[in-house]
Amino acid sequence: MGKRRLALCAGVLTVTAFGPAACAADGGDVSVVPAAPVPGADIALRVTGCDAREAVAQSPALVSDARLTPDDGDGLAGDGRVRSTVTAGTYTVTVACDGTEHKGTVEVVRKQAPAAGAEPSAHPSPVAPVNAGGGGAARVFADGRERHGPGAAQTVVALALAGTAALTVHRAARRQARRGRGTG
Repeated sequence: MGKRRLALCAGVLTVTAFGPAACAADGGDVSVVPAAPVPGADIALRVTGCDAREAVAQSPALVSDARLTPDDGDGLAGDGRVRSTVTAGTYTVTVACDGTEHKGTVEVVRKQAPAAGAEPSAHPSPVAPVNAGGGGAARVFADGRERHGPGAAQTVVALALAGTAALTVHRAARRQARRGRGTG
């Protein structure tokens, strides 16, 4: 199982186990796990009482709308991500389903400041380009420097090769012309 699917299944299990309490805490039939995420965190969303095959959850706290699809229970589930720039507070999560609007809330909490001298175990997003082909070009562009055109050495070599090719073609043409005149 992938990490995302495993997290979603764990979230659905938690919602199923604590469903009534989570719905009561959220003030609706839309639940969010974890109920108090930090900015940038992944969350699992679930709505009950919706007979549609799919729905969309919207909230100003989310990076984008979350697509909800049928889960193993009697509802729809999906996952989303809390905006990394959102401030701490309570945000409404709205799911439009079969003409009915289902609501819940998510309480975004402040990120905990790391203890003095503690280093984060992992970065929340990539911090360096990936060496994925291009002959290492990603590192050149990551530096912010752009290189335009060939340098002086490449220009001299190209001109020498072009001159040699032109001279070879010219000699071959002269040789062929001499042979042509001598046979007539």
